[in-house]
Amino acid sequence: MKKWQCLALGAALSTSLMVGASPSMAAVTAGNDKGFTFAVIGDVPYGPTQITEFPSVVDQINADPDVRLVDHLGDIKDGSSLCSDSYFARIRSDFDRFADPLVYTPGDNEWTDCHRANNGSYNPLERLTAIRRTFFPEPGRTLGQHKVAVKSQAAAGYAENVRYTRADVTFAAVHVVGSNNSLLPWTGNTSATPEQLAEVRGRTAAAVQHIRETFAQAKRDRDRAVVLLTQADMFDPSVSNPNPANLSGFTPIIQTIAEQATAFDGPVYLFNGDSHVYNADRPLANGSKWLSVYGVSAVPNLNRITVDGSTGVNSWLKVTINARGPQVLSWVKVPYASNGS
Repeated sequence: MKKWQCLALGAALSTSLMVGASPSMAAVTAGNDKGFTFAVIGDVPYGPTQITEFPSVVDQINADPDVRLVDHLGDIKDGSSLCSDSYFARIRSDFDRFADPLVYTPGDNEWTDCHRANNGSYNPLERLTAIRRTFFPEPGRTLGQHKVAVKSQAAAGYAENVRYTRADVTFAAVHVVGSNNSLLPWTGNTSATPEQLAEVRGRTAAAVQHIRETFAQAKRDRDRAVVLLTQADMFDPSVSNPNPANLSGFTPIIQTIAEQATAFDGPVYLFNGDSHVYNADRPLANGSKWLSVYGVSAVPNLNRITVDGSTGVNSWLKVTINARGPQVLSWVKVPYASNGS
């Protein structure tokens, strides 16, 4: 019997709480006092070895009896390989192996950067359409073997932006990608093209609205925390002297997060990939260099967690919503069973 089938019958394990908390979503409830655990991965698989071994990664997460949902933070390929339909179909097939609901937010490697010659010299906007066609054919539903309902922005053209509630925590997957949120010029250009700018403007406006609606729901439902999921690392710790001009595509997103988090009475967690090395910090704490970069005041309740990724990836993140206590989320790095991953 699958984990979710056991859950549906009420046989929840000690670390499970809910597979759905919002009354507007079709979901299964399994008690309200034992916590909820989910997995977070990103920037994987990268390269032939990881591609071959990715099904075993899926199987490992499936085998964990605590995990009730999986979040993939984008970049389903490395930045120097073909963005082909056949590759997308292969990863979609791997995603379909997940026994639990899977929420996926796209990364820049699978569409934004596909203009590169070694990616196939594609039009990135055409690849974005292909990504949506392949991975979001059922708007308002997750991927994985056990699909559940989520709220999405499909009506506005952004089916990948979804929102859901688990264990009194509101989650939102927000389509924000690296390469300065897709503002870096495509091959052969010295600046962003008009069609490129139009896409960024529309997607950014949708993201801002999505974030605001997420916090509004969390306040309305009196949830304990908000979790945001993005591909882009908008606070890359390896950048010692960040230039605001190089991060301009992220500025409206960060300003909205700062505004909304400041007005929220609880912790806010931002999970991202992109920079590939695990990191946990408070990027907008007092004295942070990022305050002046983005033109915001300190936001002490914003916690940021970067997952391992790229060719050096060797773990996935196991995150638990704690039913009690001041620390709403806790997490551990779980080594991949296969040394090759």
